[in-house]
Amino acid sequence: MLPSQALLPAVVFALAALQALASDTFMAAVYEHAVILPDPTEEPVSPSHALALMNKNMDVLEGAIKEAAQQGAHIIVTPEDGIYGWRFTRESIYPYLEDIPDPVVNWIPCTDPSRFGPAPVQERLSCMARNNSIYVVANIGDKKPCDSSDPSCPRDGRYQYNTDVVYDTQGKLVARYHKYNLFVGEDQFNYPKEPEAVTFETPFGKFGIFTCFDMLFYEPAVVLVSKMQVDTVLFPTAWMNLLPFLTAIEFHSAWATGMRVNVLAANTHNTSMDMTGSGIYAPAGARTYSNMTTEGGHLLIAELDAHPRLSPASPPAVTWNSYALSVERLSQNDHEFTGIVFEDPFTFTELTKPGGNLTVCQKDLCCHLKYKMAEKRDDEVYVLGAFDGLHVIEGQYYLQICSLLKCPSTNLSTCGEPVETAQTKFEMFSLSGTFGTSYVFPEVLYSGVQLAPGEFEVLADGRLINRNTTSKPVLTVTLFGRWYEKD
Repeated sequence: MLPSQALLPAVVFALAALQALASDTFMAAVYEHAVILPDPTEEPVSPSHALALMNKNMDVLEGAIKEAAQQGAHIIVTPEDGIYGWRFTRESIYPYLEDIPDPVVNWIPCTDPSRFGPAPVQERLSCMARNNSIYVVANIGDKKPCDSSDPSCPRDGRYQYNTDVVYDTQGKLVARYHKYNLFVGEDQFNYPKEPEAVTFETPFGKFGIFTCFDMLFYEPAVVLVSKMQVDTVLFPTAWMNLLPFLTAIEFHSAWATGMRVNVLAANTHNTSMDMTGSGIYAPAGARTYSNMTTEGGHLLIAELDAHPRLSPASPPAVTWNSYALSVERLSQNDHEFTGIVFEDPFTFTELTKPGGNLTVCQKDLCCHLKYKMAEKRDDEVYVLGAFDGLHVIEGQYYLQICSLLKCPSTNLSTCGEPVETAQTKFEMFSLSGTFGTSYVFPEVLYSGVQLAPGEFEVLADGRLINRNTTSKPVLTVTLFGRWYEKD
């Protein structure tokens, strides 16, 4: 018979698992971390110097993990680059990397740290999870040796990967994911040879994981949700906000709604690089989010449905072009013009009246808007815009976008440029489009870069509508379509 002290952790874990199953919900946490960065250098530092920096960041993360566990969280996500930062060359990042094995090895680094060679970062993360009985998600760097028999082996004889790891409540490594869609400037890392669809099961649902820029691509993001049928996506990110459509809280919340899945988004916090915006999102909207302007980190905790597709609160499946295809196309009006949003040429038409119906088309996409402003102001201009084409700035991918958006000034040439404040509220709006893709993400962003949880809904026929008069002035109402099939 085992002593009672040895049985206690197992009993506690079993009770926690049963409780999670019984309630069919779980407590999720994300931590937005103001990363302590290394000094820029092209030369590698010593391993001890690298570990000292990483320990400073892990000291902060450990405090957040303890607090989350004390508040009842079952899982916590920390940001991309959250342990060592950035500013690296391929050579200078090497001392920060560890050899991360495939989770099939059944390894608890906290209790067997030297099994696969030196792994102080993995050991500490594993112990954070084990000591606090919480799933811990972190982003670190993986190194894998290769040789000349591999034609794609780099000259230095190793692969280096931007990597997410997940440890369960016992500290066991249960997931490892190598980022597949590297962002511009991530030259220190290699692309995996094949995209990875990484999932793992918990007592509170099926989870998938990917990193930052991956969210804009079919593999692995859509594969995890549409084919692997995960309930919740874990999303470490270092997202640089870009108005009007790609601020972190706006796009990540919209993606959760469009894909009908939970998203736990933990962003890096660096206001000088416009990195901020973390949240816990359900298909019906944000459960909690933060868009900080102050320095320092922030912990968010919220309850989620373990199986959101089965929840009564989950929005219906949507046929995104159903309503728009039934609308008679209006003749071209005298207020159409071209404007630029993130280097993409939009076709715009101005909202010249306090209310009415408008249509604007570009190529195969026609966007329809029915609206009524609470008050038509002379000092603010709104436009309805359409874009149907290939976006080519920081990557190449096809978009179809319908958007009602505020211009920074009454000068129409500024329409499409970033703007953070507005004064105009809308009594009603209904936006739809003749989308050729079924992957459309609904966004509503208020003045001050704020979300509008609970204030809008998407109808099964593809209309994005408000429920009541908007509580705050509107920056943009957008249907952001991602046409993966054309990539």
